[in-house]
Amino acid sequence: MEGKKMGDCIQIKNMFLRNIVPVWLSAFTLLLLTQVSTSEVTACGVAVDPPADIEIKDSGFLGYLSIHWTRPASLQNLTDCRVRYQLQYYDTYEEHWRSVRTVKLTYAAQFDLEKPVKVRMLTMLKCACTNGTEVQGEETEKVYTPEPTGMAGSRIRDFHCVYYGKEYMECTWESGPVQPPNSQHYLYYWHREMEETKECPEYIVLSEVRRGCRFPRESLLEFSKFNMCVNGSSPAGSLRTAYFSIEVQNHAKPAVVSSVHVSEMDGLLKLAWLPPSGLVPEHCLEYEIESHTLMANGKEKQQRKVLENVVLDTSYELQKEAESKKTCFQVRSKVNMYCADKGFWSDWSQTKCIEAKEISIWNHLSLVGLIVAGGIIVLCLSLWILKKICIKNNSKKDALYTLYKQKVNETVPGILSPIFK
Repeated sequence: MEGKKMGDCIQIKNMFLRNIVPVWLSAFTLLLLTQVSTSEVTACGVAVDPPADIEIKDSGFLGYLSIHWTRPASLQNLTDCRVRYQLQYYDTYEEHWRSVRTVKLTYAAQFDLEKPVKVRMLTMLKCACTNGTEVQGEETEKVYTPEPTGMAGSRIRDFHCVYYGKEYMECTWESGPVQPPNSQHYLYYWHREMEETKECPEYIVLSEVRRGCRFPRESLLEFSKFNMCVNGSSPAGSLRTAYFSIEVQNHAKPAVVSSVHVSEMDGLLKLAWLPPSGLVPEHCLEYEIESHTLMANGKEKQQRKVLENVVLDTSYELQKEAESKKTCFQVRSKVNMYCADKGFWSDWSQTKCIEAKEISIWNHLSLVGLIVAGGIIVLCLSLWILKKICIKNNSKKDALYTLYKQKVNETVPGILSPIFK
């Protein structure tokens, strides 16, 4: 009986530990979290409230919006404290949150006006009574959803910009699925050095329809947001507005690489070229080389090599394949990562080839030709000299004979003269 009572006591104890204790621990944990939460939103006896009167203003700069706020009422009379604000906004172009901390009451950022504008803010307080710790208040969120304008389905498609040789930029597009008759598109642009937006300086017109805009270099600004919008009108109503924001230097496309030359020396194939024309600095270029080698057995070998042009080298050496019959090269260029985040490869240069066997035969024939020609020249020269010597010897012999005959005739004119006649 006593053993049974003891077992019942142990069972009741285990039930208490399993049921009552977890509940007590949960309550204690909740109380502790409540105290921590309270300490995060109050400091020095005042509430660290979020910024007040948060307002998102559109000044007509095609998505470059300004955010304004005021100091929370709970901190208006607080002195000897540092108040900062943490602002987070969602970058819809890059698709991630960006964060900034500031003591100011305004901030400007780039947004896509075709998507909701999301902003999160909180107040940060640091005083002597916080022991040097910066206390963060509760966070508040502000969402601004622009109202789309224009007919549904009329928004342009395939918007694409290319900065050709850093000399001019062309942005092109295609009409939307819904394109009412007699529609007309308009492009407007803005960057931070402009006081107001401007219309496209030169439209690209195809079949009497605007399909793009050409920007001269002086209207562009690198390493800054370059904002554009394309809208339109038609007798049936306005067209849907499309917004774009780019950084011009990331759309550069160099000109075609020129003056490509290939040669062979000591078993190496050496490729050399000149930088492309245009305004892209030479130190901003990297090159890609494509080689095609035709082997004696008819197989083809292809290789590609990207050269990060950090030493301004415009040449490349490749070991000659022992059984190669013909090797061809092409070169193209792109703005490297030291001058832009991205860019476009140029078109390929003209193909330059070198045929190993034909070069060997040509060298052999040239050598034989030179030897034969040299031999003929030496032979002709020798015959000419020999002829001159023979002519000279005959002339001297005739002269001596004539002189001897004269002497004899003078000495014995009567007797020997008939002999020398």
